[in-house]
Amino acid sequence: AKETIVPKTEFVVDSVTKYNALVVMSTALPNLQQITLRRLGGGHKYSDGEDSYVERTISSTTDNIEHDVSIISKFSRLHSLKLSRAPLNGRCDFLFHSPLLQKLEISECPFLKLDLEVL
Repeated sequence: AKETIVPKTEFVVDSVTKYNALVVMSTALPNLQQITLRRLGGGHKYSDGEDSYVERTISSTTDNIEHDVSIISKFSRLHSLKLSRAPLNGRCDFLFHSPLLQKLEISECPFLKLDLEVL
């Protein structure tokens, strides 16, 4: 079996092109250790989590193309996760299920709901 060496650099998802690359890497490089999620660009959003803010879902994001944020759970060796201005809405508990997650940074994600028991 071929072993893939994954660099310790951060992969920043800040466009649809990079999101699509993340989807490919979830199979090709599931050992990726550092991911940052940011805004994808106009007309795109991450899929709503559980218990999402209905007003937010209906109002400004109805026509946006959704991208599945649960893809993050496929990275079993994730050590560092940053959520910076990522348009997350509701509870996305699967973001925190990586057993090796050591560093979590959340900034400017006003519609993300956290269940502190999950952390």
